[in-house]
Amino acid sequence: MMTNKEKYKQAFDALATSGDFQMEVDNMSRLNRRHKLKTIAAAIAACLIVTIGTGTAYAADVGGIQRKVQMWIHGDQTDVTLKIDSDGSYTGKYTDKDGNEKEFGGGGVAYEWNGTERPLTEEEIMEEMNAPDVEYEDDGKVMLYYKNQSVDITDKFDKDGVCYVKLEDGDGVLYVTVKYNNGLSTSSDRYIMPYEFN
Repeated sequence: MMTNKEKYKQAFDALATSGDFQMEVDNMSRLNRRHKLKTIAAAIAACLIVTIGTGTAYAADVGGIQRKVQMWIHGDQTDVTLKIDSDGSYTGKYTDKDGNEKEFGGGGVAYEWNGTERPLTEEEIMEEMNAPDVEYEDDGKVMLYYKNQSVDITDKFDKDGVCYVKLEDGDGVLYVTVKYNNGLSTSSDRYIMPYEFN
């Protein structure tokens, strides 16, 4: 008794392909190879353009990586020279709109699920630097900065010294809870209650 596989083989062995069909298959194979080569060449060209045109400069530095990036500072997009150290800390330098050179820094550690401590990654540092920031000015004004937004929140604090601000941009909504001189917390879902942080 023959198996199904043997029956199919016996039935299709009797068929013969025409020469025209084989030539068409060969032509299709050549066209596919040309298309693949063009796609690969285009991909290589795109990678070169992105690599050359990003404007991000990396330079080896003792103890860290130095690069030039653009950041939102006080609602303005600003060129910053950023140095990220292997211990998870960073320092940045920029020139403000009055021509004064300014410097800032930060960083820290994160805790893994098992409680081990590790330095912040470069991605975590960039996320921290792009987060909303509150500044308490000498004249008593309190400003909240986020990307291209500058919000005066001086008069928005309640009797407990807490302020709630909803920020919107092209990426979505950000709910910000600010404790006067005691930090802030953000969420894309809801306002974080003051007792939930600090």
